[in-house]
Amino acid sequence: MNELIIDIQNLHKTYQNGTKALQGVSLAVLPGAFVTLIGPSGCGKTTLLRTINKMTDFDSGNITVMGRNIKAWNDIQLRRSIGYVIQSGALFPHLSIKENIEFVLNISGLEQDIRDERVNYLSRMMGFDQRQLQAFPSSLSGGQQQRVGVARALASQPQIVLMDEPLGALDNITRRNLQKELKEMHLKLGITFVMVTHDLKEAFTLGTNVAIMNEGKVVQYDSPENIQKNPLNDWVKRFIMM
Repeated sequence: MNELIIDIQNLHKTYQNGTKALQGVSLAVLPGAFVTLIGPSGCGKTTLLRTINKMTDFDSGNITVMGRNIKAWNDIQLRRSIGYVIQSGALFPHLSIKENIEFVLNISGLEQDIRDERVNYLSRMMGFDQRQLQAFPSSLSGGQQQRVGVARALASQPQIVLMDEPLGALDNITRRNLQKELKEMHLKLGITFVMVTHDLKEAFTLGTNVAIMNEGKVVQYDSPENIQKNPLNDWVKRFIMM
Protein backbone atom coordinates (compact mmCIF):
# COMPACT_ATOMS: atom_id res chain seq x y z
CA MET A 1 0.00 0.00 0.00
CA ASN A 2 1.31 3.46 -0.91
CA GLU A 3 2.21 5.75 1.95
CA LEU A 4 -0.26 8.59 2.36
CA ILE A 5 0.96 11.99 1.23
CA ILE A 6 -1.62 13.72 3.48
CA ASP A 7 -3.08 11.98 6.51
CA ILE A 8 -5.63 13.93 8.56
CA GLN A 9 -6.86 12.29 11.75
CA ASN A 10 -9.77 13.39 13.96
CA LEU A 11 -9.31 17.13 13.36
CA HIS A 12 -11.24 19.63 15.47
CA LYS A 13 -11.37 23.41 15.07
CA THR A 14 -13.65 25.89 16.86
CA TYR A 15 -13.33 29.60 16.12
CA GLN A 16 -13.50 32.24 18.86
CA ASN A 17 -17.09 33.10 17.94
CA GLY A 18 -18.08 29.54 18.78
CA THR A 19 -18.34 28.24 15.22
CA LYS A 20 -17.36 24.57 15.08
CA ALA A 21 -15.58 24.57 11.74
CA LEU A 22 -14.20 21.04 11.97
CA GLN A 23 -15.67 18.22 14.04
CA GLY A 24 -13.57 15.06 13.98
CA VAL A 25 -12.48 15.26 10.34
CA SER A 26 -10.31 12.44 9.00
CA LEU A 27 -9.04 12.29 5.42
CA ALA A 28 -6.51 9.95 3.80
CA VAL A 29 -4.90 11.19 0.56
CA LEU A 30 -2.72 8.98 -1.62
CA PRO A 31 0.10 10.44 -3.74
CA GLY A 32 -1.17 11.61 -7.12
CA ALA A 33 -4.82 11.90 -6.06
CA PHE A 34 -7.03 14.82 -7.06
CA VAL A 35 -9.23 15.43 -4.01
CA THR A 36 -12.12 17.85 -4.30
CA LEU A 37 -13.82 19.27 -1.19
CA ILE A 38 -17.47 20.13 -1.71
CA GLY A 39 -20.34 21.08 0.58
CA PRO A 40 -22.67 23.93 1.60
CA SER A 41 -21.22 27.32 2.48
CA GLY A 42 -19.74 27.30 5.96
CA CYS A 43 -19.28 23.52 6.06
CA GLY A 44 -15.56 23.80 6.88
CA LYS A 45 -13.94 22.92 3.56
CA THR A 46 -11.72 26.03 3.31
CA THR A 47 -10.74 25.71 6.96
CA LEU A 48 -9.74 22.10 6.30
CA LEU A 49 -7.71 23.08 3.24
CA ARG A 50 -5.84 25.80 5.13
CA THR A 51 -4.86 23.48 7.97
CA ILE A 52 -2.79 21.41 5.51
CA ASN A 53 -0.22 24.19 5.04
CA LYS A 54 -0.61 25.65 8.56
CA MET A 55 -2.38 28.80 7.40
CA THR A 56 -5.09 27.89 9.92
CA ASP A 57 -4.35 26.11 13.17
CA PHE A 58 -6.52 23.43 14.75
CA ASP A 59 -7.51 22.57 18.31
CA SER A 60 -6.91 18.83 18.34
CA GLY A 61 -6.19 15.93 16.05
CA ASN A 62 -3.20 15.28 13.83
CA ILE A 63 -1.97 15.97 10.30
CA THR A 64 0.92 14.25 8.56
CA VAL A 65 2.18 15.83 5.33
CA MET A 66 4.68 14.03 3.10
CA GLY A 67 5.43 11.57 5.90
CA ARG A 68 6.12 14.22 8.52
CA ASN A 69 3.96 15.41 11.39
CA ILE A 70 2.80 18.92 10.60
CA LYS A 71 3.96 20.15 14.02
CA ALA A 72 7.53 19.22 13.06
CA TRP A 73 7.40 21.35 9.90
CA ASN A 74 8.71 24.90 9.91
CA ASP A 75 5.77 27.07 8.77
CA ILE A 76 7.66 28.81 5.95
CA GLN A 77 9.35 25.63 4.77
CA LEU A 78 6.02 23.81 4.62
CA ARG A 79 4.30 26.59 2.65
CA ARG A 80 7.18 26.76 0.18
CA SER A 81 6.87 23.00 -0.29
CA ILE A 82 3.16 23.18 -1.15
CA GLY A 83 1.68 25.11 -4.08
CA TYR A 84 -1.31 27.32 -3.27
CA VAL A 85 -3.87 28.83 -5.64
CA ILE A 86 -6.81 31.04 -4.63
CA GLN A 87 -9.78 32.41 -6.55
CA SER A 88 -8.30 35.71 -7.69
CA GLY A 89 -4.86 34.30 -8.50
CA ALA A 90 -3.40 36.85 -6.04
CA LEU A 91 -0.82 38.05 -8.54
CA PHE A 92 1.59 40.84 -7.72
CA PRO A 93 0.37 43.73 -9.94
CA HIS A 94 3.79 45.44 -10.07
CA LEU A 95 5.57 42.31 -11.31
CA SER A 96 5.56 40.95 -14.86
CA ILE A 97 4.05 37.57 -15.66
CA LYS A 98 7.54 36.06 -15.70
CA GLU A 99 8.38 37.65 -12.34
CA ASN A 100 5.13 36.39 -10.83
CA ILE A 101 5.78 32.82 -11.97
CA GLU A 102 9.36 32.77 -10.71
CA PHE A 103 8.67 34.55 -7.41
CA VAL A 104 9.00 31.42 -5.25
CA LEU A 105 12.06 30.33 -7.23
CA ASN A 106 13.75 33.67 -6.52
CA ILE A 107 13.31 33.44 -2.77
CA SER A 108 14.55 29.84 -2.90
CA GLY A 109 17.89 31.07 -4.24
CA LEU A 110 18.03 28.91 -7.37
CA GLU A 111 20.42 29.75 -10.20
CA GLN A 112 19.05 32.00 -12.94
CA ASP A 113 19.35 29.37 -15.69
CA ILE A 114 17.31 26.90 -13.62
CA ARG A 115 14.68 29.58 -12.96
CA ASP A 116 14.51 30.49 -16.64
CA GLU A 117 14.15 26.85 -17.70
CA ARG A 118 11.33 26.30 -15.22
CA VAL A 119 9.49 29.50 -16.20
CA ASN A 120 9.77 28.68 -19.90
CA TYR A 121 8.43 25.17 -19.34
CA LEU A 122 5.45 26.40 -17.31
CA SER A 123 4.68 29.29 -19.62
CA ARG A 124 4.49 26.90 -22.58
CA MET A 125 2.22 24.60 -20.57
CA MET A 126 -0.08 27.54 -19.80
CA GLY A 127 -0.04 28.86 -23.37
CA PHE A 128 2.03 32.05 -22.87
CA ASP A 129 4.62 33.23 -25.37
CA GLN A 130 7.80 35.15 -24.55
CA ARG A 131 6.20 38.52 -25.34
CA GLN A 132 3.33 37.88 -22.91
CA LEU A 133 5.79 37.03 -20.13
CA GLN A 134 6.90 40.65 -20.07
CA ALA A 135 3.33 41.95 -19.65
CA PHE A 136 1.68 42.80 -16.33
CA PRO A 137 -1.35 41.06 -14.78
CA SER A 138 -3.68 43.97 -15.55
CA SER A 139 -3.33 43.24 -19.27
CA LEU A 140 -4.58 39.66 -18.89
CA SER A 141 -8.07 38.20 -18.85
CA GLY A 142 -9.37 36.48 -15.72
CA GLY A 143 -8.62 33.06 -17.17
CA GLN A 144 -5.08 34.07 -18.12
CA GLN A 145 -4.44 35.49 -14.65
CA GLN A 146 -5.56 32.24 -13.10
CA ARG A 147 -3.20 30.32 -15.39
CA VAL A 148 -0.36 32.47 -14.06
CA GLY A 149 -1.47 31.69 -10.51
CA VAL A 150 -1.40 27.96 -11.27
CA ALA A 151 2.01 28.26 -12.96
CA ARG A 152 3.41 30.06 -9.91
CA ALA A 153 2.05 27.33 -7.63
CA LEU A 154 3.81 24.70 -9.77
CA ALA A 155 7.09 26.59 -10.12
CA SER A 156 8.89 24.96 -7.20
CA GLN A 157 7.81 21.49 -8.39
CA PRO A 158 5.72 20.75 -5.28
CA GLN A 159 4.32 17.31 -4.52
CA ILE A 160 1.08 18.93 -3.32
CA VAL A 161 -0.99 21.84 -4.67
CA LEU A 162 -3.87 23.31 -2.65
CA MET A 163 -6.56 25.26 -4.51
CA ASP A 164 -9.31 27.34 -2.89
CA GLU A 165 -12.11 28.00 -5.40
CA PRO A 166 -9.53 28.69 -8.16
CA LEU A 167 -12.13 28.87 -10.94
CA GLY A 168 -15.03 30.39 -9.03
CA ALA A 169 -14.81 33.92 -10.46
CA LEU A 170 -14.55 32.88 -14.11
CA ASP A 171 -17.26 32.76 -16.77
CA ASN A 172 -18.61 29.32 -17.64
CA ILE A 173 -16.71 28.85 -20.90
CA THR A 174 -13.36 29.85 -19.40
CA ARG A 175 -14.09 27.75 -16.33
CA ARG A 176 -14.82 24.60 -18.35
CA ASN A 177 -11.68 25.13 -20.45
CA LEU A 178 -9.53 25.49 -17.34
CA GLN A 179 -11.14 22.42 -15.77
CA LYS A 180 -10.03 20.43 -18.80
CA GLU A 181 -6.53 21.89 -18.57
CA LEU A 182 -6.27 21.10 -14.85
CA LYS A 183 -7.35 17.52 -15.46
CA GLU A 184 -4.77 17.10 -18.22
CA MET A 185 -2.10 18.74 -16.07
CA HIS A 186 -2.87 16.41 -13.18
CA LEU A 187 -2.55 13.35 -15.39
CA LYS A 188 0.70 14.62 -16.90
CA LEU A 189 2.47 15.76 -13.73
CA GLY A 190 1.14 13.27 -11.18
CA ILE A 191 0.98 15.97 -8.48
CA THR A 192 -1.47 15.64 -5.59
CA PHE A 193 -4.20 18.28 -5.81
CA VAL A 194 -6.64 19.23 -3.05
CA MET A 195 -9.29 21.65 -4.28
CA VAL A 196 -12.21 23.45 -2.65
CA THR A 197 -15.15 24.09 -4.94
CA HIS A 198 -18.83 25.02 -4.72
CA ASP A 199 -19.51 23.49 -8.15
CA LEU A 200 -20.76 19.91 -7.83
CA LYS A 201 -20.13 19.08 -11.49
CA GLU A 202 -16.60 20.46 -11.16
CA ALA A 203 -15.96 18.37 -8.05
CA PHE A 204 -17.10 15.18 -9.76
CA THR A 205 -15.36 15.96 -13.06
CA LEU A 206 -11.93 16.74 -11.61
CA GLY A 207 -11.82 14.64 -8.46
CA THR A 208 -10.38 11.15 -8.30
CA ASN A 209 -11.77 11.36 -4.76
CA VAL A 210 -14.55 13.63 -3.52
CA ALA A 211 -15.01 14.66 0.12
CA ILE A 212 -18.57 15.83 0.75
CA MET A 213 -18.68 17.99 3.88
CA ASN A 214 -21.49 19.31 6.05
CA GLU A 215 -21.44 21.08 9.43
CA GLY A 216 -17.72 20.57 9.94
CA LYS A 217 -17.72 16.86 9.12
CA VAL A 218 -16.79 14.72 6.13
CA VAL A 219 -20.07 12.98 5.41
CA GLN A 220 -18.76 10.79 2.57
CA TYR A 221 -15.32 10.37 1.01
CA ASP A 222 -15.05 8.17 -2.04
CA SER A 223 -14.63 8.15 -5.80
CA PRO A 224 -17.18 10.18 -7.77
CA GLU A 225 -18.56 6.97 -9.26
CA ASN A 226 -19.10 5.28 -5.90
CA ILE A 227 -20.74 8.35 -4.39
CA GLN A 228 -23.15 8.63 -7.30
CA LYS A 229 -23.98 4.93 -7.22
CA ASN A 230 -24.02 4.53 -3.43
CA PRO A 231 -24.73 7.79 -1.58
CA LEU A 232 -24.13 7.12 2.11
CA ASN A 233 -27.41 8.59 3.34
CA ASP A 234 -30.43 10.65 2.30
CA TRP A 235 -28.62 13.95 2.90
CA VAL A 236 -25.83 13.02 0.47
CA LYS A 237 -28.39 11.77 -2.03
CA ARG A 238 -30.26 15.07 -1.91
CA PHE A 239 -27.03 17.08 -2.07
CA ILE A 240 -25.69 15.42 -5.20
CA MET A 241 -29.10 15.76 -6.88
CA MET A 242 -29.17 19.54 -6.40
